[in-house]
Amino acid sequence: MAAFFILSTIVIWGLFAATGLWLLTFFPALSKISPAGWLPVLLTLFVLAGITLTRTHYNAWTGLLYYSAYILFGLAFIAFCVTAAGAVLFSILKFFHVTARNYLGIISIAVTLVLFVCALWGGFSTPRTKHISVSVKNAPTLKIALISDAHLGMGVSYARWDKALKRLEQEKPDMVLVLGDVFEYGPDADKYAARLAAFQTPLGSYGVLGNHEYYNNYQQALDFYKKANIKLLRNETVLLPNNLQIAGLKDIRTAEVTTQDLAELLQKTDADKPLILLSHTPLYAHEAAANGTDLMLSGHTHNGQIWPFNYLVRLQFPYVYGLFNIDGMPFYITSGMFYWGIPLRLFAPAELPIIEVNA
Repeated sequence: MAAFFILSTIVIWGLFAATGLWLLTFFPALSKISPAGWLPVLLTLFVLAGITLTRTHYNAWTGLLYYSAYILFGLAFIAFCVTAAGAVLFSILKFFHVTARNYLGIISIAVTLVLFVCALWGGFSTPRTKHISVSVKNAPTLKIALISDAHLGMGVSYARWDKALKRLEQEKPDMVLVLGDVFEYGPDADKYAARLAAFQTPLGSYGVLGNHEYYNNYQQALDFYKKANIKLLRNETVLLPNNLQIAGLKDIRTAEVTTQDLAELLQKTDADKPLILLSHTPLYAHEAAANGTDLMLSGHTHNGQIWPFNYLVRLQFPYVYGLFNIDGMPFYITSGMFYWGIPLRLFAPAELPIIEVNA
């Protein structure tokens, strides 16, 4: 944990410092505002204070601190990306003896502000419903509401949660499937859980844990799922009255689930009955298909959440977002309901997926 905190500090400071140096290149007078580079240090301390204090202190002031710190963090990331692109462009123009000092700084600020406003809009707007049609052999016609990566608590108000669930309820799904990372930390966990429990469907709610349920408070996560009336599957399978099987994995990376664990779980299922596999982390898709899974559903990636971070996510996962055909098995990865930490979304919108099976 100490190593992670030190690394986070260096990264955050680096974002501010790099952007500051870029601005000083074009606006030297700014050095009077930030003598000896103290401004990046102060901004870093503010962000770190907001991230740490709001994990244990819950009130109106810490709520404001949370949003201020994380939004500033997001702005720093966007500004750094624009700075990096600007530096490359500046070097290219300089190579061709083109003077850019008079306008490149202003353009950088303008582009950063436009992207920042777009990211704010993406983060705070209510996610849209998205319909995904898949074919599953021997399965009944189904409409599934998918909930993943809501990250409720300090970063997502109850009002936003309620509004998103109302949109899903309007679809009149047959069941709700939950893919983890539902509640982070903050007040009113029971209230959030009760709202999900009130989301009644003919076939009920089933789900798996995400990595954040392990990171934050494992027992609280178990209590949340119970109070939300979610049938939690931890390397388990359940058979529904319509002969549909649902298998759920523990989080693959956090709980160190192996391909052998997956194979042993799926081998216990009935090959003549349709099988849906829930896995928070989008891994082992080919192994799932090889072991008889008819439909696999995952989340976790947020589709990068803030462009161009999605390119880094693609270095970790072979499949990041969308519907894929894996050896004949439909595999859908959702971008998630809201966001984690930074309340921004840039070119990676949140969504409320409705999976339509054999519709």
